[in-house]
Amino acid sequence: MNAQDPWIQILHDIRNTLSYLRTNGCTGFDCSAAGLQTLARLGRTETEEPIRRETLTAVQDDLGDCTRCPLCHGRTHIVFGEGNPNARLVFVGEGPGFEEDRSGRPFVGPAGQLLTKIITAMNLTREAVYICNIVKCRPPDNRNPQPDEIRACLPFLRRQLAAIHPEVICTLGGVAAATLLETDASISRLRGRFHDFMGIPLMPTFHPAYLLRNPDQKRKVWEDIQQVMKKLQAPV
Repeated sequence: MNAQDPWIQILHDIRNTLSYLRTNGCTGFDCSAAGLQTLARLGRTETEEPIRRETLTAVQDDLGDCTRCPLCHGRTHIVFGEGNPNARLVFVGEGPGFEEDRSGRPFVGPAGQLLTKIITAMNLTREAVYICNIVKCRPPDNRNPQPDEIRACLPFLRRQLAAIHPEVICTLGGVAAATLLETDASISRLRGRFHDFMGIPLMPTFHPAYLLRNPDQKRKVWEDIQQVMKKLQAPV
């Protein structure tokens, strides 16, 4: 059967639409990974190229010199994120701090140095994972991002995560967990077990900055990280 037959193109259009809806959090249709994979297989010939996911470069280009919320007025740099575009593990924090805003890189201050130690303890490197935040510009005085600021940035974060499609997401701190899981539950209640985000296992844990103030909580974070390590080691 010719790969250009109209019904094959229709199937591709349906899959692309469902993929977009899934990326943006739609739950009213079968946007599951399994459903999308089924649609991807239907009508594909041996010589046909697989449907490609959006790239991080395309997302960053679309973000541009963002002025979608008031945070743009006080920033030095947009902190888009960094790491392996094919990472199996993505860390999602809250937002850039002073050092991050100055350098344009995520998690490079004291909290970032602790995160790097955690990554190293996992026998990984920062280059092997991907690190990003809920918002990409520094909130004044490192306050929590406001709902309108989150709404402006969240579609780009969702597109980043869809482009990478990691095996595991680890959120750092209450804001990141509550935003992606769409809940008012505290980080203390959410951490310690996996949740689902876009069909990807998500482990919430405490933010490294919190650990710098409360070093007695490091054991709990390590327990969460050990679960992430086990998930990454499990057969696919």
